[in-house]
Amino acid sequence: MEAPEVQIRPDQSMRELMNALPGGKRALFAAYHIGGCSSCAYSDDESLAELCQRNEIDCDEVMQVLLESDRNDREMLVSPQQAKALIESGAALYDIRTREEFDAVKIAGAEFLDQFTEQSLMAQADREQTVLICDHRGQHVLDKVAWLRGHDMKNCFGITGGIDAWSQEVDSKLPRYSLEFE
Repeated sequence: MEAPEVQIRPDQSMRELMNALPGGKRALFAAYHIGGCSSCAYSDDESLAELCQRNEIDCDEVMQVLLESDRNDREMLVSPQQAKALIESGAALYDIRTREEFDAVKIAGAEFLDQFTEQSLMAQADREQTVLICDHRGQHVLDKVAWLRGHDMKNCFGITGGIDAWSQEVDSKLPRYSLEFE
């Protein structure tokens, strides 16, 4: 079942917006060069309308860019149940959490995606292989999936909700955890 499209409003804080649209920061930077560095940063408490006014850009246009980006991002995601079926069909699963998180708890068959493993993945001949990426809660997979797709790994997908959703929807024996800085 596909998730409903996210609703956004000009009065929403950037924190709320970025929580609702995990790829929103990437979209703002790509379209308007906003949010990528200290000179073009925004405050979490700033509203979308305030950000647009300060940068002299049309808020309705920005909302359309963000929603279109979100639709594209959703095409790069699979549910934990879909991921399980893909793994059973031979998809490779890579985990982008920290080494400590990975060593503490992991999905069976997952491989830790460090720099060496990423280079090996990029050097492989089979660009058609289905590759799945997971993180803790699905908040960081889109950037990695977009990067890999940009390097011709067209069948790369992120797991919605990460290992946390996997432990709730697929394998309840897999321990859940939280991080102090979340």
